[in-house]
Amino acid sequence: MTVVSTASGRVRGTARNGVHTFRAIPYAAPMSGAARFQAPAPAPSWDGVRDATRPGPTAPAARRDFGGIDLRPVLGSGWVPGADYLSVTVSTPDPATSGLPVLVFFHGGGFTAGTGQAELYDGDTFARDGVVLVTVQYRLGVAGWLRLPDAPANRGLLDALAALRWVAGNIAAFGGDPGDVTVAGQSAGAMLVDALLVAPGAAGLFRRAISQSGSGECAFPVEKADLITRATADALGVAPTAAALSELDDEQLATAPAAMPAAAIAGFRDTSLGNSPYKPVLDEETLPAQPASGPTAPVSLLIGTNADEANLYTASLDEAGLHAAAARRFPDPAEAIARARAHRPGASPAELAAHVMTEAYIASNRLLADGHSRAGNPTHVYEFAWPPPGPDHPLGACHCVELPFVFDHAALPDLYGQSGVLGRERPDPELAARTHAAWVAYVTNGDPGWPAYRPDAPAIMRIAQDWSLNT
Repeated sequence: MTVVSTASGRVRGTARNGVHTFRAIPYAAPMSGAARFQAPAPAPSWDGVRDATRPGPTAPAARRDFGGIDLRPVLGSGWVPGADYLSVTVSTPDPATSGLPVLVFFHGGGFTAGTGQAELYDGDTFARDGVVLVTVQYRLGVAGWLRLPDAPANRGLLDALAALRWVAGNIAAFGGDPGDVTVAGQSAGAMLVDALLVAPGAAGLFRRAISQSGSGECAFPVEKADLITRATADALGVAPTAAALSELDDEQLATAPAAMPAAAIAGFRDTSLGNSPYKPVLDEETLPAQPASGPTAPVSLLIGTNADEANLYTASLDEAGLHAAAARRFPDPAEAIARARAHRPGASPAELAAHVMTEAYIASNRLLADGHSRAGNPTHVYEFAWPPPGPDHPLGACHCVELPFVFDHAALPDLYGQSGVLGRERPDPELAARTHAAWVAYVTNGDPGWPAYRPDAPAIMRIAQDWSLNT
């Protein structure tokens, strides 16, 4: 057992194979009642030594279905009730040392699901390589993201800022350097990172960022956010205010996405994949611009997408679904579909839908890369392309596939099989080792191992069994 002193009190973690892990440390006050719709308050202090050897509660989350694909390694096994869910897990090689680089990771899940305590995010591999890993849990769904007239906007983003302030004030006690922090995230977590690039409250809290399958256009306009607020309130049978919603329990709030009619999230352009009803919203105080519109923070950025992102979402789409997918993402959906048919002759509507959705998603990320680079900020871009779609890997390099390689946990058994996100055939372990090493190098010195990206010289590292630089 290892004991570390934080600003709120002492915590006791575990030590195994040279890695010290401290789980479920609160960075903000418990979330219950009306507090769920307010800005996060500081975590209360405690006496004695707090047990940090076991996972804690997780944010109330919606159930997500991905057509039979088992995403438990990515999203966790389900909601673990409890008010102390605004917490971090810290993995470090040695709390007694100092000056180690710090990686703060925000999980994905469409802003409605997921946990930083999922199996895939175990910090042993980063700690093994000299990096202090901090995984963060933040408010999801209605509590975190619904725009309300009597509550601060983007409460989940405020949680992220509170977690980063906790890191600034406490990470030295775990061996980390508070001046050498990289923020990272995947999917919704990457959109959080993208939002942090333009959030006024994030200034000075990190020096590098990693956006894995995020979006340069991650925020809803106010008009769409207000439609979603009304639809949510109608689905739950209450007034569209924080005061009314705070009377409901967490389980009722978590049912809102399933109860909401599909029309509530249609009618506005949205380049994201899952079309979640809850996302960041443009707000003068907390998020004044889309990340792709900038100006972004003067920090280094590693950003990328997967070659077959949308395959995770489109298996059951028919011709109508194809047209709906294109209409939400392109000003001229017919032209986008025609371009997809020319690129993939003979493809099914589901395959074409995956193509147009992925195309829009990648374009949104490239907008952010272009703008960030033009402002003179170091920018590196990747495309994760393992595996190509086939009988053993029908989803190809779909959304989430890069995560086991980034964390060097590609040996987890639940990633494989008929319902596993990585399919049946296991990759060469060297691919995970090399991918993870690139992330460690970037967190350590800002260089993942390939040339920086510029709009006039768009160097993009294609990460597959054989890496190749596309220019």
